[in-house]
Amino acid sequence: MLALLLSIVVAQTEPVDVLVFSKTAEYRHASIPDGVRAIEALGKQQGWKVAATEDASRFSDNTLAGVDVVVFLMTTGDVLDDAQQAAFERFIQAGKGYVGIHAAADTEYDWPWYGKLVGAYFKTHPEIQEATYIVEDRSHPATRHLPKRWTRIDEHYTFQENPRTKVEVLIALDETSFEAGEAAMGDHPVVWLHEFDGGRAFYTALGHTEASYTDEAFKAHLAGAINWAAGRK
Repeated sequence: MLALLLSIVVAQTEPVDVLVFSKTAEYRHASIPDGVRAIEALGKQQGWKVAATEDASRFSDNTLAGVDVVVFLMTTGDVLDDAQQAAFERFIQAGKGYVGIHAAADTEYDWPWYGKLVGAYFKTHPEIQEATYIVEDRSHPATRHLPKRWTRIDEHYTFQENPRTKVEVLIALDETSFEAGEAAMGDHPVVWLHEFDGGRAFYTALGHTEASYTDEAFKAHLAGAINWAAGRK
């Protein structure tokens, strides 16, 4: 019994190992370096081990073995081959975590498992502009520091389908607060999470701009997301 308790304590005190993956095969966001630097800085504050890569060969059973959370940071297009996809599926099935940021939903359209992991695929967006978010759940580590209505400037994604019935929505857009145009969804979730295929998946559509990664509220949002995905609530 003592050995079991000690193993639990060790598991809870070991640093979270975070792999930030930002490979792009289509559109490349200029804010990717800002995002990498922000997550590295969060790692120092949070006590995580953070590695950043665009090398898809890191997606193997051996190299993912010590990782707790993989962050897809504004990835786009087809970034993993079949063997790498299979290794990532096994990673999630082993109880590990995924965090998708912004264009992570604009990634791997021909890999249905990935679409289910994220929760929805990107469809379109209007011009970058100010909008107000409705924070539906302020009890989660990624949202508990936020006001009920959070106004900021970003690129506001719409999705090929509304994920609400399949995921737990944390934040939605108030479509009366900006010019949505063809990006209107009516009910417009932009941040959500779910347990999927044995692991944990968190997606935030926020984070297009360089300014996002110097915004303390947004950085706290990412910290809460990564800790949740690692099982550190």
